[in-house]
Amino acid sequence: MKIKQVEELVGITSKNIRFYEEQGLLQPRRTENGYRDYRTEDVELLKKIKLFRKLGVPVEQIHRLFQGQISVDECLENQKAVLQKEQDNIEKMCTLSQAMLAGSLSIEKLDSDYWLDEVEKMEKEGIDFVNVSKVDIHMKKKLGVFGGAGIMLVLMLLVIGVLIYGYVVDADMPLWALTLVIVPIVAVIVGTIVAMVSRIKEIDKGEEDEAAKY
Repeated sequence: MKIKQVEELVGITSKNIRFYEEQGLLQPRRTENGYRDYRTEDVELLKKIKLFRKLGVPVEQIHRLFQGQISVDECLENQKAVLQKEQDNIEKMCTLSQAMLAGSLSIEKLDSDYWLDEVEKMEKEGIDFVNVSKVDIHMKKKLGVFGGAGIMLVLMLLVIGVLIYGYVVDADMPLWALTLVIVPIVAVIVGTIVAMVSRIKEIDKGEEDEAAKY
């Protein structure tokens, strides 16, 4: 069967499916013309991967599980310990948030030095707080998209401007010739904008991060 059918049967994106293939978790057959041909066994394997990923099990652990390096019990015990650690972190952060709420302070009177000291003490005790750089990664990706697309659009508009200027200066240049040159450039501009919007939506949905994480 084709990848679109597998998407519908398993409920994960083709991007995730291909990522699993890259990680060696899935090896579909290839037809004579090179297309992927997924079997029922591949669908069942993907369902197992999806189940473990729903529990937050890393790809590396799933790979070890499929290779027989660890048992299902060992895999789940490891993940249970990780989840327990995360739960402890969340409970500690909730406790700290509640302590801050009890002060009923305005933003102007909030003593950030004091609370940052409290955070640092808790971090030394093994509590993992939010990684700010990780939270901001989506914004960095968006800026990269806007920057790259912006440069391309500016260059294309400059080319169009030069062509129009040349047409105005050189009256002998036929209009059809100008149109013939400009139309492909406009198509590139439209394509760039569409690609940029699509990429931004992808980043907002977190699909790329999920694929990399899964």
